[in-house]
Amino acid sequence: MTSTLHSPMTLGKMQLKNRIVMAPMTRSRAIGNTPNALMEQYYGLRAGAGLIITEGTSPSANALGYPRIPGVFSDAQVQGWRRVTDGVHQAGGKIFVQLMHTGRVGHPANMPAGARLLAPSALAAPGEMWTDSNGLQPHPVPVAMNEDYILDAINEFSAAAKRAIEAGFDGIELHAANGYLIDQFLNTASNQRTDRWGGSIQNRIRFAVIVAKVTAAAIGAERIGMRISPYGVFNGMAPDAEMDALYELLMTELNAIGLAYIHVVDHSAMGAPEVSPALKAKIRAAFKGKYILSGGYDQPRANVDLDSQRGDLVAFGRPFIANPDLVEKLRSGGPLADPDPNTFYTPGERGYIDF
Repeated sequence: MTSTLHSPMTLGKMQLKNRIVMAPMTRSRAIGNTPNALMEQYYGLRAGAGLIITEGTSPSANALGYPRIPGVFSDAQVQGWRRVTDGVHQAGGKIFVQLMHTGRVGHPANMPAGARLLAPSALAAPGEMWTDSNGLQPHPVPVAMNEDYILDAINEFSAAAKRAIEAGFDGIELHAANGYLIDQFLNTASNQRTDRWGGSIQNRIRFAVIVAKVTAAAIGAERIGMRISPYGVFNGMAPDAEMDALYELLMTELNAIGLAYIHVVDHSAMGAPEVSPALKAKIRAAFKGKYILSGGYDQPRANVDLDSQRGDLVAFGRPFIANPDLVEKLRSGGPLADPDPNTFYTPGERGYIDF
C-alpha cells in the first residue's frame, strides 16, 4: 500500500489523521513565560496537522534561556497550556509539548531570580543571546553541574512530563538536539567531564537515557518522542569520531524503553552540514518506533520518502508559519505564502496570527 502525507497512521496509542507534523519552532510570544490567548489561536489554526509539536518549553526556571519562551512547571503555565490543548483537540488535532532545557544556551537576564545557567561543563556557548533588557549579550560561562544539579534536572523533566499530561497534551518530545542541555551531554564540544556523565559514549548518553526512562515511568513511553541532531553544529556542537556509534547505542537504549518516535533534525536545506545518510539509515533500521523526517521537505519529496519507507511522518517547520492551512495547501497544490523572518521571535500578532 502506498503511504503518502495524507495517509492516517498510528503513533503510540493515538490515531493520527495524516503524517504531517508541525515541527517545534521557537516563537517567543509567551509573555512572562506563560502561554496565552495568542498562542491558543496560533496552535488552534494549525490543528490540520496530524501532530503538532510545540515550541521548546522549559521544564524548570533553570531552563528558561531565551526571552519569552513558555514553561510547563507552574500552575499558571499548566492553565495556559490547557487553553491551547483544548483548542487543538476541539479542532480535531493532536499535540505534543517539546520539553527543552536550554542548559548553557541562555542568559541570566532572561531567567527569574535564583535560576542558574547550568551545563555539563563550565564552557560558554559561542555567540550571543538576545535579552529584552540589554539587547545582545555574550553567553556567560555556565555552572558545571554537580551530581545534585544533574539529578534535579532529571527530576524536573519527570515533573514536567506529568504537568504536560495535566495540561492536556497527548505526549511530550524530549529535545535532545541543537545544542541544548540533553545534547550538551551527548556532545564532546560541551561535555568534557571525566565522571560517569562524560568521556565514553556509554557515559555521554546516560543523561538522555535516564531522562527518557523517568519520563516514561511518569506518563508512559508510548507518549514520548525524542528529537536528535547528529552532525549538527548549532550552538557550538561538533561531530566527533564516535558520533555514529553514540547514536546507534542511544537507539538501542531507547528501544528498550519503548519510545513512540525519534525525530531527526536535518537542517542541510538551510545551509547546515548534511547529516550522514549512512547514520540516518542506521537509525532508521535500528529504532523500533516511528521515525519523523525533517529538513526542507515539499509534498513530492515527502511522498517519495514515505513510500520508500525512509520514515513514517514528515515534519514541516517554516511553511507552517505563514500558512496555517498548510495541510490543505499541500493537498490541493496551492501556492505557499513566505514567512517574514523579522517576525519569527518578536512579541505580538504580526507574523504570528495575522494571516
